[in-house]
Parts: sequence; structure tokens; C-alpha cells
Amino acid sequence: MQKFIKKQPHWALALAAIIAVSFYWFAWAADRYVSRATVVLESPQIAAPEFSFTSLIKGGGGHGDLLLLREHLLSVDMLNKVQAELPFREHYSENGDLFSQLADAETPIEELHKYYQKRISVELDEYAGVLNITVEAFAPEFAHQMSQLLLNAGEAHMNEMGQRLAEEQVRFLERQVDRLEGRLDETRAALLAYQNEHGLISPIHTVESLNQVVGTLEGELARMQARYSAAQSYQSGRSAELVRINSEINALKKQIGKEQNRLAKETGNALNSISADYQTLELKAQFAQQTYSSALAALENTRIEAARKLKQVSVLQSPLLPEYATKPDRLYNASMFAIITLFLAFIVNMMTLIIRDHRD
Repeated sequence: MQKFIKKQPHWALALAAIIAVSFYWFAWAADRYVSRATVVLESPQIAAPEFSFTSLIKGGGGHGDLLLLREHLLSVDMLNKVQAELPFREHYSENGDLFSQLADAETPIEELHKYYQKRISVELDEYAGVLNITVEAFAPEFAHQMSQLLLNAGEAHMNEMGQRLAEEQVRFLERQVDRLEGRLDETRAALLAYQNEHGLISPIHTVESLNQVVGTLEGELARMQARYSAAQSYQSGRSAELVRINSEINALKKQIGKEQNRLAKETGNALNSISADYQTLELKAQFAQQTYSSALAALENTRIEAARKLKQVSVLQSPLLPEYATKPDRLYNASMFAIITLFLAFIVNMMTLIIRDHRD
């Protein structure tokens, strides 16, 4: 044996390592109980109203929510929540073997988090769209309790995160609605005050009516001027008829000038100036009403989305209370270590033979 060890030390070392590791896996390694659960995230199916302001809320869906849930379950925050409700440090430091237990119950949170991620596995099945949660512990009851805690805390976190975002947007829109309602009242009051000041319900319609009157008067003036020209061809300029027609022509010109002066003049309250100011006030009032209506619609839509933001963790497989230990995989681990060790020893043996051939 000593001669074999001296001549083939790599094979002897490989054999010793295989025996030691096999002894650890089959005789020393502590049993670990595994609790498994499979979940999926679902949202209430609430029909949205006809109007849509999807830019206000961009709700994540499908795999995005599952990945967020996965990151939270593996986070330091979740570890702290587990420590607050379960004796995490005591369980993993007082049980297990030298290589699988928590080395120190007072280990810093950074090292504890690394150990936590070794005992908790959260994997996304992209094809099925589900989340597989696996918890390893040294007692079946503890594994089951932690698995159930992860499910409850994960559901509460997803609901809180989605509802908080929706509530913040609802509060923002409520403030906007109040502000826009005040602006709408101000523009309406200004419009009414302007109408009362000038005694006109709609200056625009008044201007249109005056334009029609001026047009009618100008048509009548043209007709009278044509009549006057025709009468001049066969009557004296001092005849009663020409004097009457001329008087009517002068009256029409005077009336047309008066109406045109009401419509437009450089100073004073001409109707065109009043109409322009009125149009500005009316446009402001219409815009205020449109924005207020849009804000109300957005507020209603956001309230609907707030309900849709709630995420329910639907359990496809409830946390398993294990009846026997399934970890570690003793035969698999020992076999894999033996195969790899023998392969490395074979490589070393080949290199040794090559070196000896070169020396010879």
C-alpha cells in the first residue's frame, strides 16, 4: 500500500477524497426537509370605462409582477420579516452539520442574507407563468411555517405596492379636479360679468345681426340710388319725387353710417371689440370645462385601476408539510464528486506519464 501511495499519490489522494466525501454525505450530512409551493398572481377582472387614460397608470402584468414578487421574497426586507415572526437564526444555527448550519447565530445581516438565499429558492416557470417556492429547513414544521409566511407576506407586499401607487395617483387627480373646478367657476363668472356689463347675451350673434341689417340697408340704398338716376332722366331736379327719393337716400346713408359705427370704431365700446373680448372669455371657459371633464374622467378611470392593481396570490400548490427529508441528494452528490475526482486523477495520471516519457 505504501509503495502504491508513493508511486501513484494522485490516485491515493482521489480515493481518500472520495471516501471522505462519501462518509460526509451518507453518515454526517444533516437531513433537510423541503416545503414546496407553487403560486400565480391574478388581478380582479374589472371592466374599464370607455374613456382611457392608460398613460396615468402602467400596471405591470404577467411575468413582470412575478419577477417583482420573486425579488421581494429573496430580499433583506423579507429576511427581516421572517426573523421577526420565526426563530430563523436559532433554528439554522442550532441544527444541521458543520457545513450546512449557520456558523454563528450573531452573524451580520449581509452574511445571514447569503445563507438565507441558500435555503430559499424562488424560481419562475416562464412557460407556465407560475412561481415555484422552495424552503429547506432542519425540521418539517419550520419549513412549512416559513413557506406559508413567504406566501402571506408576498401577497400583502404586492397589494400594498399596487394600491399605494394607485392611491397616490387618485389623490393627485383629486387635487387637479379641485383646482380645475375653481378655474372653471372663475371663467364662467368672468363671462357672466362681461355679459351683464355690456347687456348682451352673445355679442357675436349681435354682430352677425347688425351685419345683416347693414347689408339690407345697403341693398335698399343701391335700389334708391338707381331709382333716383332713372327719375333724373325725365324729371327736374326740384321735382317733389326726386326730393323725396334724395331724402330717403340721405336717411339710408346716415343709418348705415350709424350701424357701421356701432360695429367698429377706433374708440369706445364698438361691437367688434366687445365680440373679440367675449370670444376670448368664451374660449377660456370652454377650455376650462374640457380640462375639468377630462380630469373627472381620468379620476374615475384611476379609481377603477386602483381596484385592478390589487394582486391576489393564487396558490396552485399549497405549502407542503414534508413527512421525510429529501435533501441532501446523498447518492447524487457522492456519485458526482467521485466521477469528477476520478476524471481529474486520470488527467493528472496522463500528465505524469507524458512527463516521464519526455524524461526518458
